[in-house]
Order: sequence, then C-alpha cells, then structure tokens
Amino acid sequence: MKKEQLILGIETSCDETAVAIVKNGKEIIANVVASQIESHKRFGGVVPEIASRHHVEQMTLVIEEAFRQAEIEIQDVDAIAVTEGPGLVGALLIGVNAAKALAFAHDIPLVSVHHIAGHIYANRLVTEMDFPLLSLVVSGGHTEIVYMKEHGHFEVIGETRDDAAGEAYDKVARVLNLPYPGGPHIDRLAHEGTPEIDLPRAWLEPNSYDFSFSGLKSAVINTVHNAEQRGEVIAPETLAASFQASVIEVLVTKAVQAAKEYKVKQVLLAGGVAANKGLRAKLTEAFSELEDVQLVIPPLSLCTDNAAMIAAAGSILFEKGKRADLTLNGNPGLDISIHND
Repeated sequence: MKKEQLILGIETSCDETAVAIVKNGKEIIANVVASQIESHKRFGGVVPEIASRHHVEQMTLVIEEAFRQAEIEIQDVDAIAVTEGPGLVGALLIGVNAAKALAFAHDIPLVSVHHIAGHIYANRLVTEMDFPLLSLVVSGGHTEIVYMKEHGHFEVIGETRDDAAGEAYDKVARVLNLPYPGGPHIDRLAHEGTPEIDLPRAWLEPNSYDFSFSGLKSAVINTVHNAEQRGEVIAPETLAASFQASVIEVLVTKAVQAAKEYKVKQVLLAGGVAANKGLRAKLTEAFSELEDVQLVIPPLSLCTDNAAMIAAAGSILFEKGKRADLTLNGNPGLDISIHND
C-alpha cells in the first residue's frame, strides 16, 4: 500500500501568516492562518514593513499550532512547500527562510511554489482536477485566465493590463469611504442596490482574454465627482451594484468564451475575489448552461491566502521530483510558468 504523503505548507506572500499540513495533496489535516487585517485597516492597505514584522512575530507560533492540530511531528513530514513569489519581498523572505531552516535542520526536501499556482490548487482540496482545464484567478494583485493541460503546467491566456479586479474594488471602496479590504463591503452593498448607473465594460480587442479595470475605476471616481459638483448624492448601494455588475460581466463572459474555445472539462475559480457572492452566483448561472464543463468554486476559507493551497500545489511538484535548494530566495516577480516542463 502506498505511503501517505504529508506536505507542510508555508505562505507569507502578503498579510497572512499561514501554515498547513495536507495529506496526499487533497486532505487538510491542519490549516492555520494569522491575519493582519486589523493592523493594516487604518492605513487603507497593506504596509509592507508592518506585514514583514508581523510575519516574524507569528511564524513560529503558527507552525507550532499547525503541528498541534495535526497531531504529528516534524519528522513525519515528507516535504516542505513554501511560497517563493510573487508577493511582497520582505514578507516572502520570512516564509522562505523559515522553510529553509526547517528543511536544513531536519533534512526534509524543500519545494518552492508559485502563489497563484497555490490559489489554483486550492480547488484540488475540493475535488480532483480534470484536464484540460481553465482557472479564472481573481485577486487583489492578479486577474488572469490560466490554461492547464496537465498537473503543474500553466499557460496564461489572459491577464490584467493595469489594475487587477481586487485593486479596483479597494480603490472604489475608498471613494465610498468603506473600510479596507473593500471587496467584501462592496459585495454586501451591491446586493442591497440595483445597477442603475451605466459604467463601461473594457472588452479590449476581439477574442482577447486580457482584462482592464483602470478605466472602470476612473469612471466610478468621475461619476462621484460629477454628482458632487451638481450637488447630487448617489446612493452607495447603487454605485456598488453598478460597479460590481461591470466587473462581473467581463469576468464571466471571458471565462465562458475561453472555456468554449479551449474545450476544457473544468473551470476553476481562484483567488481572494473568488469569495465574492455576486461573482460566484453569476458564474454558477452561466456555467449551468454548459453541460460538458464542470465549474469548481472553493469554500470561502480557501479563497483568501492560506497555506493549504501551497501544500496542495507543492504535493504535485514533490511527486514530479521538483526540489529547491538552500539558495532559494523570495521572488516578488515570479512567473507562473517557472515549473513548466
């Protein structure tokens, strides 16, 4: 009988210090996340230096809690998977150096993981991946459509040319005087209003799967300023609903078109904005009409940054024989195709 594989995952790319232990790439036996939202909220965004200092404070505590939950020892772990990038370089370095220290001290193989690959593989903790597939990645720093013909192979067929969807949400939230992070607050408001304001949809060139949300963000700001100059007040829920309708229409339409063109068996939703209720509902509605394509949406706990997703992706790389050595460094601009054969 095949030995059970235990992967320790470490994720510190931004403002969550996360450690998890995953069995056989699919089963979470420990998943610990220390969030820093309260520390960054007053600044309206993540402050890199503060994030790094919090990671230093929390790293050992989170590792210990993960092993306590899993009821195993470090010697039971087959490999250590850690986020190499992209992300905030200071934050990445904390996780990378913690992983290297553990790997060196206990002679455990080290595996480097791309952060977005982790978000995609969060879906494998829900159901087995069926190739070929597409992943719609929507987060604070990334909006991409990624094609996968097999495990560990990533081809970006569409990406944002300016603001990612999550960035646009946060910037529009500031205009509405909503707290950070803005996405959940706009999503909540959007469900209380109706999309009565005609805001632009950036479709770009015909057949392009790229995205652009900078113009939409500017249109929202201009709409608010013009209303203020006329002495008018726009209901926040109306503006939120109109903004969200524009974002979601573009995301869903391009995902459906790509799924048809690439003849995929699955479409996976990934990234922090995957927690958006409006996006989840519209994707479910759209893909219910495509009988041959399975839509997979992870639970809310696996949408935001976590280490279970890093362990899940690391499990595949470990099986493929991918290894990192002790020269591993944080790489804030890491390309997702780094592990492609």
